[in-house]
Amino acid sequence: MNDRRLRLLGIPVLAVLITLLTLNDLPAKPDLGLVGSHLGVSLLFTTTLWLGTSTIWNRLLRYLPHVDQTRRRLWLLTLLAVLYTAAASVALVAFMHQLMPPYFSLAPRDLLTQVTFNLIPTVLVMMLYESIHFFEQWEHNVRRAEQLSRAGVQSQLEALQNQLDPHFLFNSLNTLAALIDEANEPAQQFVEQLADVYRYVLLSRDKATVPLSEELAFVETYVALQKTRFRANLRVTQHIPAHLLALQVAPLSVQLLVENALKHNVVSREHPLDIDISADEASGYIVVQNTFRPRAAGLGPSTGLGLQNTKHRYELLQAPLPVRIEATDVAFTVSLPLLPGPPAAL
Repeated sequence: MNDRRLRLLGIPVLAVLITLLTLNDLPAKPDLGLVGSHLGVSLLFTTTLWLGTSTIWNRLLRYLPHVDQTRRRLWLLTLLAVLYTAAASVALVAFMHQLMPPYFSLAPRDLLTQVTFNLIPTVLVMMLYESIHFFEQWEHNVRRAEQLSRAGVQSQLEALQNQLDPHFLFNSLNTLAALIDEANEPAQQFVEQLADVYRYVLLSRDKATVPLSEELAFVETYVALQKTRFRANLRVTQHIPAHLLALQVAPLSVQLLVENALKHNVVSREHPLDIDISADEASGYIVVQNTFRPRAAGLGPSTGLGLQNTKHRYELLQAPLPVRIEATDVAFTVSLPLLPGPPAAL
């Protein structure tokens, strides 16, 4: 909102409108000088009321910026604007009484009438600012939803790492599980876990956030698949307080960090890969930390797009904290902000 331009345009227009509405208060045939004086007085009152009301509105918006605080902000705005209008009106009438006593009376009844009339421009200014703010927020939310949708699609494509339709692949895995000999339990378990991975991808593809408990269950399944290849050389631990499991994260975000650790670090008997997943209520983060032993040639080229996309998704989700990335000679750490859970059903 360009407040300066709004004031430069709005104050003169509103002053002219008030002058036209109150011409009947002047003598039957007022001369141009009297009309000019009347316009000047209207401009003085309008400027004082506009600047004061807009200042109160801007301060309250900085103090109570969130959507769930709108009702409280509007009540405070109404109260403070009425008090300011009353005080400013009395002060202005007292000032003008010194200059034009016949037109500005200090009688209580006349003061009350003046205050009541001055509430009209105050209300108009409040409605104008709130309307513009509402439209800007609506426009911002529409753009944010579109960006979040695009970011979610990109994340899904990166997670799948292929051009196969996930529904087709999921159904094919179930068919394959039915064809494997029941005596071959490791193969049965591997296919079932792989199907669980794609089931989670399908279920979360249209969600902006998922409960932390669901994301961690998916990570456990993903790690179990990787252990089939890396066995004891991959060691993943979780330290998550139970009461934090209901909080939300972006789907596939924690899994992406585990996948990146596997993709870009040595995993061998001499140098096992340790990945620690922890969460702390005080910091507001879930932290994924892995030992840092970059391989000469990773399983895939590192473009950094995965982490950039994750940071952008959390920005679009209006996370209370930023995504943090820290690298040292021995560890690589990414902290994802924990998001509030959905409101409880009434």
